[in-house]
Amino acid sequence: MPGGSIGGTLMSADSLYVVTGGAGFIGSNIAAALADKGKRVVVDDWLEVGDKWRNLAGVRLHDIVRPDELQAWLAANAASVAAIIHMGAISATTERDGDKLVRDNIRLSLDLWSWCASAQKPFVYASSAATYGDGLEGFGDDDSPEGLARLKPLNAYGWSKHVVDQRIARDVAEGRPTPPLWAGLKFFNVYGPNEAHKGPMRSVALQLFETLAAGGTVKLFRSHRPDYADGGQLRDFVYVRDAVRVIEWILEQPSFSGIYNLGTGQARTFMDLAQAVFAAMDIAPSVEFVDTPVSIRDRYQYFTQARMDRLRAAGCGLNFHSLEDGVADYWAHVRAQAL
Repeated sequence: MPGGSIGGTLMSADSLYVVTGGAGFIGSNIAAALADKGKRVVVDDWLEVGDKWRNLAGVRLHDIVRPDELQAWLAANAASVAAIIHMGAISATTERDGDKLVRDNIRLSLDLWSWCASAQKPFVYASSAATYGDGLEGFGDDDSPEGLARLKPLNAYGWSKHVVDQRIARDVAEGRPTPPLWAGLKFFNVYGPNEAHKGPMRSVALQLFETLAAGGTVKLFRSHRPDYADGGQLRDFVYVRDAVRVIEWILEQPSFSGIYNLGTGQARTFMDLAQAVFAAMDIAPSVEFVDTPVSIRDRYQYFTQARMDRLRAAGCGLNFHSLEDGVADYWAHVRAQAL
């Protein structure tokens, strides 16, 4: 469904860009990029106890709002909102509490979708490649209700994202109100600055940096399939700064709508990633292989790769970092932060 024009709203000096999950990994990078362009940024997030606030330490913010106060804030500031970029969610693929996923991933997303449709504000939200499940249906971002119905996520996190995608696709197909400009983005394996707070969910790139900086040995999962070499499992690794550039590009369009993949379109092996880390850190390569834990072995994905043809056809011609260039840039950031 075509989106409506948002005219000069995005350029208004009085416009507020609301970034939910704005202190998190992808959200804080979005907040920084928008602020660097002179936009007034409002972050919605929980900071909790710890150093998550450091992700925003260098960002010039207009305001910061707790998630439980967001609806009241939106009601009071509706006229000034330029767009909502919704990155807030439980992002752990291991989360087992279904009620938390409904509250934080489904309910919040659908409430913001409805608010943006009613207020006629642009809405960009985070979906996930986890919606593809085992990948047997491929990684084409068919966002029709029929196309989405074929996907079977393997975990509750992926299911929560899929519920939102399906509801939005039905709204569009059935002619219900939608935001004037909107996009759901199925993020693949994103890595880059500001993810240290994610604990076990931080990228393999960062885990390898930390291991090698501490004098440890790189360990990768052994393959349990004859058609893949050890360390030959494939992922579509996308640098967070490229993901942010795509979101900025979408917000600059006069009209846009749909659910799209956001990866590089080129799968690389975990061994490729390790080699890129060794090269960036100027360390001689040495890898040890360990068995994939039995608890996840039957659900472990051996291949993910975003099909990017729909986003390209929509006019997005941005070039992405290669894995080697992205890892090198990320390591330079990590070193600079440690100084």
